[in-house]
Amino acid sequence: MGHPKRVGWHPNATGTLTRLAYAHAKASGIDPKSFLKKASLTLDQIKNPDLRLRVDNQINFLTLVASALRDDLLGFHLAQPLDPRELGFLYYISASSETLGDALQRLARYASIANEGVSLRYVDGKNIRMEFHYVGVSRHLDRHQIEFFATGLVRLCRYLTGTRLLPAHVRFTHRGDSKRQELIEFFGREIEFGATIDDVSFVPTIKLMPIASADRYLNEFLIKYCEEALSHRSARRSSLRSTIENAIVPLLPHGLVSLEGIARSLGLSQRTLARQLSSQKLTFSDILQDLRIDLAKRYLADRTLSISQIAWLLGYQEVSSFTHAFKSWTNKTPQQFRSGHK
Repeated sequence: MGHPKRVGWHPNATGTLTRLAYAHAKASGIDPKSFLKKASLTLDQIKNPDLRLRVDNQINFLTLVASALRDDLLGFHLAQPLDPRELGFLYYISASSETLGDALQRLARYASIANEGVSLRYVDGKNIRMEFHYVGVSRHLDRHQIEFFATGLVRLCRYLTGTRLLPAHVRFTHRGDSKRQELIEFFGREIEFGATIDDVSFVPTIKLMPIASADRYLNEFLIKYCEEALSHRSARRSSLRSTIENAIVPLLPHGLVSLEGIARSLGLSQRTLARQLSSQKLTFSDILQDLRIDLAKRYLADRTLSISQIAWLLGYQEVSSFTHAFKSWTNKTPQQFRSGHK
């Protein structure tokens, strides 16, 4: 079964990460041009930094490059040698701020100018938290972009303060190995995969840390520039399908997925959500099934997950129920599909 064609608004991005991945693939001896075509991207978009590209195409391209390089930490690795100045205005508005707290708040407010597919939120509570929320893009399709963002955020904080800040906690909603030594060396030991949210948190005292490169006049100028840029961007209209998918994924393992429950989580009545789905010729059951098919294939490619764990992650109480469903989707059992996936 193929996914229905997704229509409507598509968030775009400056494409810095795509260009980094393209250059990295070439430097590793792989010709990435064929991946551009598969991801619906063009060479012009790589060569011209003024051309923006769709966020979902960027995510697809990163996945293709990671697979070719057999690098399941591609986003993390791409962020390691990154010169923060390559982030453009986001770096300069952060670097000209007085304190790290100011820098993070401005980063949260203006990050969507660079990537409309991610809403970055600054939360000042028990810890200082930077939350990543996907907008108009299905979060479950991504791994490398979000790991790049989290790694780049930590590197930027260290660069601005001249200290080796360690996050209090790092959480990702996708599956992964929190015991990977290179992740521990960079983030510390408080890494959680399969979480209900993507975020990086720091102890509250970091917000008062001074930034040596602070420049009030430059900062005020850049704020005016960014506010103008925000005012000229069209309002983000998250696609209904991706919004529902992003609401379903964290609930799947708990068997709590229903039209009524998802509507409630979105602040809608069940009738309103059903009407919106009908207007776009979508059904809740089709979205749920397509999502399970996609996640099942991704989880089966991860050999650290057992078949029983995958069944649980997809909301099946019995492995036999998952096996029966998967065979009806693909004409293969989960084990047969895994054996053929190299």
